[in-house]
Amino acid sequence: MISFPVQMTSWPVPVVSRTSYLDATTGATPLSIIKEGLGSGKPFSELITEIPSYLDLFRGFMEASVGEITGFAFFIGLVYMLVKKIITWHIPVAVVGSVAIFTGILYLIDPTTNATPMFHVLYGGLLLGAFFMATDYSSSPMSVNGMLLYGVGIGVITVSIRIYGAYPEGIAFAILIMNAFTPLIDKYMKPKRFGEKVATQKA
Repeated sequence: MISFPVQMTSWPVPVVSRTSYLDATTGATPLSIIKEGLGSGKPFSELITEIPSYLDLFRGFMEASVGEITGFAFFIGLVYMLVKKIITWHIPVAVVGSVAIFTGILYLIDPTTNATPMFHVLYGGLLLGAFFMATDYSSSPMSVNGMLLYGVGIGVITVSIRIYGAYPEGIAFAILIMNAFTPLIDKYMKPKRFGEKVATQKA
C-alpha cells in the first residue's frame, strides 16, 4: 500500500453486461473520491451523490476491493462468530462505535467538510478490520477492559488517518499500531487469575 498506492487503490468498474466488462476500466474508491473532494473545497452533500448509495454498498454493488464491499456478508460472518463464541462483541463494538462517535462529533461541528458517521462505518475496510482482523487471538488483548481500550484506540487512529492523514483509509495501519500496544495493555489490564486469594488484614 505504501510502495504502490495507485496500483493498490484502482479497481475495475463493474458493468451489468458481461460482454461489455473491461478490465482496463478503473475507478477511484468512494473514500478517495470523498477525501479528494473535501480537500478541494467541495461540500460533502455534493460529493455523496458521486458515489454508490449505502444500499448498493451493503449489497456489494460498487467498485472496490472485496474487503470494502458487501457489508451484508460481513455482518453474517460477525453473527456466526458470535454465536459460535469464536470472538466476543467487545472489540467490534468498540471499533465501530468509536469511529461513529468521533466522526459524528466532527460532522456536527461542520457537516460541509466532514462525512457522516454512516459513511465512515460502511465505506472502506472498517467492517472487515473490526470484525475479522482486530479480533485476532494472537494480537488482541485478553481482558475485557483491554479489548475495549484496544478497540477505541483502533477507531481513533482510523479516523485520524482518514481525516488528517495522506491516505483515505486507515483501518489496517490502526490495527497494526494497536497490535504493538497489546503487550502493554495486557500488562496493566490483566484479568484476575482464577482462584486468586485476596489478602485480608487481621483485626
